[in-house]
Amino acid sequence: MIIIRPIRMTDYDDLHRIAIESGHGFTSLPVNEEILKKRINHSEESFNAQVEQAGNQGYLLVMEDTQTAQVVGTTGIEAAVGLDNAFYHYHLGKVVHNSRELDIHNTVETLSLCNDYTGATEICTLFLQESHRKDGNGRFLSRCRFLFMAEHAERFSDCVIAEMRGVSDEEGRSPFYDWLEKHFLSIEFTKADYLTGIGNKNFIADLMPKYPVYVNLLSEAAQQVINKVHHNTVPALRLLEAEGFSRRGYVDIFDGGPTVEAERSQIRAVRESNRYQVLVDDAYGEDSNQKYIICNTNVANFRATQVKLTLRETANQVVITADVAQALQVQQGDWVRLLSN
Repeated sequence: MIIIRPIRMTDYDDLHRIAIESGHGFTSLPVNEEILKKRINHSEESFNAQVEQAGNQGYLLVMEDTQTAQVVGTTGIEAAVGLDNAFYHYHLGKVVHNSRELDIHNTVETLSLCNDYTGATEICTLFLQESHRKDGNGRFLSRCRFLFMAEHAERFSDCVIAEMRGVSDEEGRSPFYDWLEKHFLSIEFTKADYLTGIGNKNFIADLMPKYPVYVNLLSEAAQQVINKVHHNTVPALRLLEAEGFSRRGYVDIFDGGPTVEAERSQIRAVRESNRYQVLVDDAYGEDSNQKYIICNTNVANFRATQVKLTLRETANQVVITADVAQALQVQQGDWVRLLSN
């Protein structure tokens, strides 16, 4: 069975392997033992904390194949970004240059450094190893976060964002960053990306241009990748767009990849998920054909899986097997949250 649960320190080796496999541009999982263990510790503390409003909590979940007891994927939520460390973006804007006397009217796009998403909830760290990219696991890994948000809304902000990986080559070189490096930063993209991933962002404020940058002054290669995603990120972007996420003109300061956002209460999985009471019956599944994502209502012991099951709509009940109940750590009479998948 495939389940999703909070990460534990015993998952470190698997997390380190995933950090390596995820490659360049996956800044939320740097290949750094101290940072990865700190991330696990912070997640464990966040899941165990009593929370009344979004703060600096970070929730890291893993997908586990219970047949092998191996972690095969990760997915995460940062409750409110930018509270401890500045959270930077470029905002795409426009400047109009107009001369009536000469009958000239030019509209120029600009990039302005900003912290507009400070306090927003960020979904992040979505990675699934290639062996398990099947059976809807990627969709499950993405959507389970929204069930957790729906069930524990007080822990998250009204605005939810996701930074999408921008265009880079196999060596991790970004055309957008190449221009910045040449004119402002003087450090390689992979190093800047790594420093950001480990929380060292002071150099951004020190070295990045303080005034709006005219897009038409960038190299043609840099201009072409602004607001574009890496080819490996296209499926993740489509999943989020199906949930109601959209672009609002914000892009990453290093690779130019888009940031998408949605109002938490309007995310499709949040709106369409519902609570049901558990009935345990091993003979349940003979006529069921609809697959659901199902999770318990716990925080520290959060569990989710996807399975075909039977609903008793009028009684607001869901019938599951003993195996599924054990995987979710629920008993008859407990409540779970369901989402059609």
